[in-house]
Amino acid sequence: MRKLFLILSVLVSVWSCSESEPEVYTGKKLEYRLHKASAFDYSGQLTVRELTDGNLELTVQLVGETSNSATAFPAHLHYGNYSDPEAPMAFMLNPVSGADLRSETILGSLMDGNKLSFEDMKEFDGHVKVHLASEGPDYKVILVAGDIGSNLDETVEFVAAQMTICSPDF
Repeated sequence: MRKLFLILSVLVSVWSCSESEPEVYTGKKLEYRLHKASAFDYSGQLTVRELTDGNLELTVQLVGETSNSATAFPAHLHYGNYSDPEAPMAFMLNPVSGADLRSETILGSLMDGNKLSFEDMKEFDGHVKVHLASEGPDYKVILVAGDIGSNLDETVEFVAAQMTICSPDF
């Protein structure tokens, strides 16, 4: 009887392990550095992962001081270089949580109506900015910023003084 119980236990364990959650990612991933852009001591990374349905998941992960409050930092995907004063917003990302300094967004259609594939994202001429606040004077404070896609040139140093503020009128 003990052997039968042992065999059944092993079979149940093997069977339960073989039915895993379906993988939601294709394994394609891009990573971009987000640079400290103000007196606030934050830096971070943008990770772009392709989902099996063809959509893109953008994850912003900051490094810096966390908060226990309901603080949230607005994050935007823009066209063009971070220093371009005319760089329009391409997509409003989900706010970065002050508690874990993380934001995940499934990228939908951009403000111009286009939808990016993973290959399109590699060639996307853009940048990401994370603000201190969604309005008021703190909106002008950019915590982190970084060029992405074809706009990224790792041989050029990030210069926060060249960064421009994006218009709150999206």
